Amino acid sequence: MTIEDIKNLIANGEDRQLELKKTTGELKDGMHTACAFLNTDGGWLIFGIAPTSLKILGQQVTDRTQQEIAQSLSGLEPAVNVMVEYIDIPERSGFQLVAIYFETFVWGRQPYTFHGCPYYKVESTTKVMPREMFEERLRANKPQYYAWERQKAERVSISDLNEERVRGTIRLGVERGRMMPSAITERFENVLDKLQLLNNGTPNNAAATLFGTNIYEYPQFRLRMARFRGTDKNEFVDNQRAEGNFFDLLDAGMSFFFKHLSISGKITGFVREEHLEIPAEALREILINALCHRQYEKYNLTIGIAIYDDRIEIENPGVLPPQLTPETIKQPHISYPYNPIIADVLFKTTFLENWGSGTKRVIDACKQQNVPEPEWKTQDGFVIVTFNRVTEKLSAPQVGLENDPSTTLVRPKYDPSTTQVAVLIKAMNCDFMAISDMMKVSDLKSRKRFRENYVTPALKDGAIERKYPDQPNHPGQQYRLTKKAQKWREKNT
Repeated sequence: MTIEDIKNLIANGEDRQLELKKTTGELKDGMHTACAFLNTDGGWLIFGIAPTSLKILGQQVTDRTQQEIAQSLSGLEPAVNVMVEYIDIPERSGFQLVAIYFETFVWGRQPYTFHGCPYYKVESTTKVMPREMFEERLRANKPQYYAWERQKAERVSISDLNEERVRGTIRLGVERGRMMPSAITERFENVLDKLQLLNNGTPNNAAATLFGTNIYEYPQFRLRMARFRGTDKNEFVDNQRAEGNFFDLLDAGMSFFFKHLSISGKITGFVREEHLEIPAEALREILINALCHRQYEKYNLTIGIAIYDDRIEIENPGVLPPQLTPETIKQPHISYPYNPIIADVLFKTTFLENWGSGTKRVIDACKQQNVPEPEWKTQDGFVIVTFNRVTEKLSAPQVGLENDPSTTLVRPKYDPSTTQVAVLIKAMNCDFMAISDMMKVSDLKSRKRFRENYVTPALKDGAIERKYPDQPNHPGQQYRLTKKAQKWREKNT
């Protein structure tokens, strides 16, 4: 690099990729910037130039100066291999500039620190890297050590995994050619191990997420669902919460959509075609992505479904991959799974693709049904996908179709408000049953949890009724399915 190159480089002053220091007396601050360059978009660090006036000052470089620079660079971890250039200043004999270039950060590398502290660039400012950003880069660099899904699941054993559900999803994978037929009859532990769901014979968090049963101590295994009146959160029409594994929450979310969204039906020839006002396959794809790619380590946050008069919002605790933005996610892209183990199991069992094609399928489904494509945004630690509802189609009469028997708008019939209520309905018979018998057929052990998450919601839902309705605490109290719950079960089993 020549002095003319330097003049061209500094012509517009400091920016995101250029930092100027008067002398190497500012080495410590300079190394903070060097670390920030390495963690962001790279850049030049030059000593010997006044950052305000851009006057080229230079300095006398001695052996001691070079030793101090080398010593400072050694404080960067992991170690960097950079070339330090010493550039003569023609107008000042014996004076030189010190210029060092640092490369751009590549996603997947270990994040850099200087004396144990990470830095990064925010525009032209050097700042200490937030802990969440640092930990995210650590996970990307060594997922086998840092990823939440790979950690041992607390208080979860193999017996706490739903083997029937595992076998059922594997059968789907075999039928679609994504798994070997031998997986159907293979020992349960071997199947789990091959799917990377065990750590030395013990379930990891990925296993609990996908197939756990008694996992109520995991607050992130919850789904918030609300139907609001109007376009804000001031008034609830319905407010539900589901708990369970990936499949429980997926079922609960889809049931909530069908409960509160309109269904249009049209007779084509001799066949009646019915469509949810927002394509069910689009809603399902977004909900699957939220459940698969959320940041589960954020245990105090949950996925939410909010239905308003004018829109539907699905919010997911997490971030978009660094390679994508809310705009570019709509364009063709490859897959960047945040939880690779969970994503791989869902791919092998046909619940997910791994080509980054989910967004396109969502947009195509919306276009085919002539509804607006969704919008993505990031806000307050969440990725939010918004589907705008075409309200005039829901409420206003359709010109020219008022008397057309081939087109109708109908509301969905009864559906359980939560996955747990659905499980209970399917497990019970039509006779009165004691709580102990209901727990036994539902394969649950915690009486307190069973009352809170199954019996109480089912009573509120009108899915079960008491034998002694006027005496809730009757010592011989029993419960049976209501007529509407029985009808629902007949259609769904």
